[in-house]
Amino acid sequence: MDRRLITGVVLAGGLGRRMGGVDKGLQELDGRPLVAHVIERLAPQVGSLLINANRNAERYAAFGHPVVADAIDGFAGPLAGLHAALAAATTPYVATAPCDSPFLPDDLVSRLFAALTANAAQIAVARSGDQLHPVFCLCRRELLPSLAAWLQAGERRFGGWTATLAAVEVAFDDQPAAFENINTCQELARFASR
Repeated sequence: MDRRLITGVVLAGGLGRRMGGVDKGLQELDGRPLVAHVIERLAPQVGSLLINANRNAERYAAFGHPVVADAIDGFAGPLAGLHAALAAATTPYVATAPCDSPFLPDDLVSRLFAALTANAAQIAVARSGDQLHPVFCLCRRELLPSLAAWLQAGERRFGGWTATLAAVEVAFDDQPAAFENINTCQELARFASR
């Protein structure tokens, strides 16, 4: 796998509703913002990195990577972030990870890429046990028109869109804890005390 062919994107464009409306990516875990933990794990796996954020763009830009906002109004969810990344990327592949999952696998992208290419798929999605993790995916940039049409039709479900594609699920049963995500202040406190 040639990392230079892959743009990574950290999805930090949500409203953080379950965390009281704060910008989740900027909440601290062990003295560092959640987004910093995700960047540290994702950046070595890709050739370049983008951050999808709809608030606090200057604070996110301080992490040293380009910041792209959703082109779809109204905080339309992670698919809108992927749409923004596909539009901004210049590489043939884009890999995603959410800003609230600081323990993501160190081999996430290589395993997704291996499955994508071996199966001639359009998108590879992580899975652990029977739990699908669609916001941990690797897709071909050529899917931009398909995703744009899906969003323009008012659709927002990640799994609904991937069901229309040549998709492959990639098992990460060896590291299910890698996909733990932090949605509430209580979860943040729980993970900080680990």
